[in-house]
Amino acid sequence: MMTATGKSVTPDGISTLLSIPKPESPADFPEIILKVTNLEPKGKSYGFDASDGKMKIKAIFSSRLSSEILSGNIQNMSLIRVLDYTVNEIPSKSEKFLIITKCEVVSPEHEEQIRDEVKQEDSEMGMLSKKPKLENEVNSENIKEAKGIFLKPKQEIVSKSAAQIIHEQHGNMAPVCENGHDTESSPSCFIKSLPRQLDHKSQGHKQRKYAYLQECERRRGTQIQATMFNEAAKKFYDRFELGKVYYISKGTLRVANKQFKTVQNDYEMTLNENSEVEEASDEAACIPETKFKFVPIDQLGPYVNSKDLVDVIGIVQSVSPTMSIRRKSNNETVPKRDIVVADETKKTVVVSLWNELATTVGQELQDIADKSPVVAIKSLKVGDFQGISLSTLGKSIVQVNPVISESKKLRNWYDSEGKETSMASVGSGLSPSTKSGGRSMYSDRVSLAHITSNPSLGEDKPAFFSIRAYISFIKPDQSMWYRACKTCNKKMTDALGGGYWCEGCQKNDAECSLRYIMVVKVSDGSGEGWVSSFNEEAEKIIGCSADELDLLKSQMGEENSYQLKLKEATWTPHLFRVSVSQNEYNNEKRQRITVRATAPVDFAAESKFLLEEISKMRASQ
Repeated sequence: MMTATGKSVTPDGISTLLSIPKPESPADFPEIILKVTNLEPKGKSYGFDASDGKMKIKAIFSSRLSSEILSGNIQNMSLIRVLDYTVNEIPSKSEKFLIITKCEVVSPEHEEQIRDEVKQEDSEMGMLSKKPKLENEVNSENIKEAKGIFLKPKQEIVSKSAAQIIHEQHGNMAPVCENGHDTESSPSCFIKSLPRQLDHKSQGHKQRKYAYLQECERRRGTQIQATMFNEAAKKFYDRFELGKVYYISKGTLRVANKQFKTVQNDYEMTLNENSEVEEASDEAACIPETKFKFVPIDQLGPYVNSKDLVDVIGIVQSVSPTMSIRRKSNNETVPKRDIVVADETKKTVVVSLWNELATTVGQELQDIADKSPVVAIKSLKVGDFQGISLSTLGKSIVQVNPVISESKKLRNWYDSEGKETSMASVGSGLSPSTKSGGRSMYSDRVSLAHITSNPSLGEDKPAFFSIRAYISFIKPDQSMWYRACKTCNKKMTDALGGGYWCEGCQKNDAECSLRYIMVVKVSDGSGEGWVSSFNEEAEKIIGCSADELDLLKSQMGEENSYQLKLKEATWTPHLFRVSVSQNEYNNEKRQRITVRATAPVDFAAESKFLLEEISKMRASQ
């Protein structure tokens, strides 16, 4: 290969790979260098387009190479040397795709040009050959001998930090801002959330990796997630401060993993130990305004227990005193304060403020609670306590009486009519046990066949439905319960010397309790399916606690009380609120239906529901 730098793709490399789809020995492996383009996540691995300058082929990296991509060694426009591969055909298509199982990086990132081969007539070549050639033209022709992709001659580049570049552009003066934003893009970032640690343990080694996630917002209001690993995490963790502006340079951009991203951006930033971070003290005036995307309180139901976070604006109705809550994970005590907010939908919801927000903003709200202030909160987690509830996270932002149009509109509504309006909790009307999904037993009603015949349900996030069904079978020989800690309900194991050990509480205990974790078959007029049920809901199905059922199982006699109790629980109608999600087992995705709430059938309410459904059917005909 003749190139200016000695690094180039292999001409006709893809044709060579296609001619040897499955090499049998290392001696059969051709020397092939390809270019990586359009790199994007594909499940647990990464797909890309492999190019040799003339041809392209769809390709995918083995999941074992994902670490090379996450670390930034392999990225878009990288050159890789193929060391092991397989060529397969795409089912139902005439295309082929390349599976890279082993490779090495030739060039992680470089400047390059792709050009099509241009066939020129001999006469044209003859005319060109008569012209006197300058020295730079001779060098250019040498480069063009390499077909397909060739590298530009490397130019001398003076490395500058982001701060130096910005200071040169603005003459060492702070840029002019309009409404908190400048008119040109800039490599400065406003810190939206403090880094949070993610623990990773490498397989087969007692080695801990340190990783931190951080969210930044650029001047134009675009958010991006920054990730730091190991040395970079240790280097930058203490440097970032919430609410400050920084210049960031020498980082890496890559396609964001949709499974883990926390902001609306297709890309994410990775900082390594060579990255540079400088505080931009002269740009404090250019901190971008917080942008909200409010969800009305009466529309919070679909977000219950999902990964999606919501923004809410409301009038403060009440503020509780600060409480101290002990975490189950590490026994630490953290402050918490509950506030109740309402909006124009005439619904209220409880918002739990945690940690510093409980003691600072929470105290401010308590001092002015009699004035019914407007509060806008960004990035809230929607939970299922009391039907629907909201909780702040480390990244949440709370603004009291914000100067935005939504706040003015809400204030006018409350002063004119909302103050005298009767408010109802958004969780009212739900069964007390209706957890997750945040809807009544009569909303989103479907048949079992609707769920079991749609295997794609719950792929992106759990889907919630209500069903009316009978318990048709309970396996008597399944593991129906586990030994649980009486303090935190986590699983306990046998302790040395007797008793039980709780990993959550980090203590031994002489006793434990049993908690249900079982699978039952349910049936309706459309079909049947298996559902998982946990302690509270299982107790309603069986009619007794797991400890009581275990006692019946241990009793010996002519009549098996244990079997009789299970039989009594079958063929009784129930209303179920269920979640549908996808679980992976042995590299195969399976549908998992979990009971989130159960209630006996209220035949009066059920008759009313059926009459309404009949009326809808007649109206649509």
